[in-house]
Amino acid sequence: MAIFVNKDTLVVCQGITGTQASFHVKNSLDYGTKVVAGVTPDKGGTLHLGLPVFNTLQEAVKETKATASVMYVPASQLKAAVREAVEAELDLAVSIAADVPLRDMLEIKAMLRGCKTKLIGPNTPGIITPDEARLGIFPVDIHKKGNIGVVSRSSTLTYEAVLSINRAGLGQSTVVGLGDDILIGVDFIDVISAFNHDDETKAIVMIGQLSGPFEEAAAEWYKRQHNKKPVIAFVAGDAMPFDHNMGYAGDILTNGYVSVQDKKDALADAGMIVVNTVSDITKALVNLK
Repeated sequence: MAIFVNKDTLVVCQGITGTQASFHVKNSLDYGTKVVAGVTPDKGGTLHLGLPVFNTLQEAVKETKATASVMYVPASQLKAAVREAVEAELDLAVSIAADVPLRDMLEIKAMLRGCKTKLIGPNTPGIITPDEARLGIFPVDIHKKGNIGVVSRSSTLTYEAVLSINRAGLGQSTVVGLGDDILIGVDFIDVISAFNHDDETKAIVMIGQLSGPFEEAAAEWYKRQHNKKPVIAFVAGDAMPFDHNMGYAGDILTNGYVSVQDKKDALADAGMIVVNTVSDITKALVNLK
């Protein structure tokens, strides 16, 4: 098993004919991901990468029975792309776009409320279930099949966490990049909850960062759970001075009063295993074994 995507997931790519989409979708196809169609307005009826292209997502889903979308559309078009995904009743949508306007994200969050579609991102490397499915831009050669779930707000540190898991002689069940924009779709709680219900996942690695309230919210939620899997947590940004302004809304809202140590303390108080460096994840996993 895995969470959100697996070898049977049928995927549509929105914006498939773009340069970046072409490159990454080809890599995903080579990886074994079941990408079954693409969507580019005014290019319906053509083929791209050997896949049928449709004018709308609804047409593509009706023809292919796809349940997930990976979106290679610019930030300015993300709101329309998510609306299509919601109207097509997809289970999952993944957005790579960075710098999505805050007003658009507020509208996107409202769209997603109460509907079945989950959004990963924006500004995310995506999601990968090793040897089964890759939606996004994750490097394919570092991931190994295993039973450690990974959820992270930092793209680069996600890769470091994966390598730490590999060094422990383990592998990953699914790796999810949440994205590090001010507003995002699924969060730590959504992903950790899914991992808790996945029989294949035995432990979870969580990578947080200095800005925003996501880590504290996850700590409060985790503390209330009775049946929960072990979580190894790392929070990036400890080396920065306390008064450093990261430029995120979270820093403005907290007025600089929440430090990395505050986040670590909250996670530890909730019962998570908090480590001081990404490389410490390896030792923590070995101790769990």
